[in-house]
Amino acid sequence: MPDAISEPATAPPTSTAPPQPSRSPYVRLLSTPGALAFTLGNLVARLPMGMFSVSAVIMIAGARGSYALAGAVTATGMAATAVVAPWTARLVDRYGQARIAVPATAIAVCGSLALLLCVHYEAPGWTLFAAYAATATTPNTGGMSRARWAHLLKGDPTALHTANSFEQAADELCYLLGPVLAAFLCGSLFSEAGTLIGAVLLLTGVLVFAAQRATEPPTHGRTATKSPLHARGMPVLLASFLATGAVFGSMEVVTIAFADEAGHKAAAGAVLALQAAGSCVAGLVYGAVKPAGPAARRHPLCVAAMTVLLALPLLAAAFTGSLLVLACALLVAGMATAPTMVTGMTLVQARTPEGQLNEGMTLAVTGLLGGIACGAAAGGSAVERLGPTAGYAVPVTASACAFVLALAGYARGRR
Repeated sequence: MPDAISEPATAPPTSTAPPQPSRSPYVRLLSTPGALAFTLGNLVARLPMGMFSVSAVIMIAGARGSYALAGAVTATGMAATAVVAPWTARLVDRYGQARIAVPATAIAVCGSLALLLCVHYEAPGWTLFAAYAATATTPNTGGMSRARWAHLLKGDPTALHTANSFEQAADELCYLLGPVLAAFLCGSLFSEAGTLIGAVLLLTGVLVFAAQRATEPPTHGRTATKSPLHARGMPVLLASFLATGAVFGSMEVVTIAFADEAGHKAAAGAVLALQAAGSCVAGLVYGAVKPAGPAARRHPLCVAAMTVLLALPLLAAAFTGSLLVLACALLVAGMATAPTMVTGMTLVQARTPEGQLNEGMTLAVTGLLGGIACGAAAGGSAVERLGPTAGYAVPVTASACAFVLALAGYARGRR
């Protein structure tokens, strides 16, 4: 009894030391078992996505002396991707990432190598279109990575928000570095180097990614559910992605034209890179902050902020005519892009039926690609008719359309 009574006195005192600072949400994210391995593989596979079109244009234009042919070939590849990619994603959902992504990537790599050989050995022009169309089987590596996060972090919306933000920042980084790397390789080695090294990186990255079977989401086989396109709230959301893509496509064309008119066409890439850099940084900051309210409510707010900030390049071009001021305006305007994309992708994940997540996210990417093509055409037409300065009204208009669609989707969801 005396021992029992005196026992509390020997208990360790409560620690009064200050709590240790919590780790970064991104450190916690990548500490998830298996996450670092599949993330590294996916980043290697995703980098060529920003290399292939630039490499193809440089390679074809250099060999055939026609930018029109080069542009037509890459546009054909984009159109083929818009048709084939959702089917590839559906197979990934049905049979698994490793079983579908590896052979699909092998076909795409063969298409890239066939294009390289056709250009090098001066094959007929139609063979370039056929070869580049074969690359449409390239799997949506970003979508597969997001699907893994959704599987690993199921039931933890805050961590999933961080993961989606990280993936968006990775997208921006790859599309920022990809064209620069492609131009460097094609210019410093040989004109086919960008395509060749891009194909090697793609195949290597997908093989490493697919080898991480422990984090692969389970398959669901055939589902009786219709395409995610018919899911509640998805049509208007995908239309918003289409309009957002038009922002990107028109901004690129108009900025190149503005830099050319200012006598600094070579600086256009660096100016556009600042917009991507602003989006990348904003995406990481956004992911480190706990989201306030549901994604359905945040999405229209993010698109509204993007619309307001996109007015800055228009004002900079109209009132200063300075490429340096325009670059600063694009840096700031880009900061609203990542939050918009993160909340949009979060909504796609929430509204896609179970077992169809890869297909749902690929449909969103397809919408973006279609919007980029339409925006590039609209931006080019505006530049031809009204000049580069007025052309900056096109991305503002496209963003305003995206805002109206996002607002309509939110209002319909509330009803």
